[in-house]
Amino acid sequence: QVQLVESGGGLVQPGGSLRLSCAASRNIFSISHMGWYRQAPGKQRELVAAITGGGTTKYADSVKGRFTISRDNAQNMVYLQMNSLKPEDTAVYYCNADPIIDGYPEYWGQGTQVTVSS
Repeated sequence: QVQLVESGGGLVQPGGSLRLSCAASRNIFSISHMGWYRQAPGKQRELVAAITGGGTTKYADSVKGRFTISRDNAQNMVYLQMNSLKPEDTAVYYCNADPIIDGYPEYWGQGTQVTVSS
């Protein structure tokens, strides 16, 4: 059974920081690129950041320089450190596992709410 469980969301003031965590099942984590997506009300889900098993990262332009994605391959964890948060970062954030082996589907967590407001 594959599980992705996010934690760390909440309410933060503009300029503040949050760190999201995602605990993944070992069987899927080890064969997947991992990513964070977000979906704001009335908008499509968008990629925020992604990381390969080897540590190569990519970011949405809107978060470059403010967010950092990382993964702990020994603990099957992926993190998103979010600094200098803005109201437009408000969204539900989802953890994603994208397996690199053909035939495996993508997996999603249940989402965690991040609200940036004064």
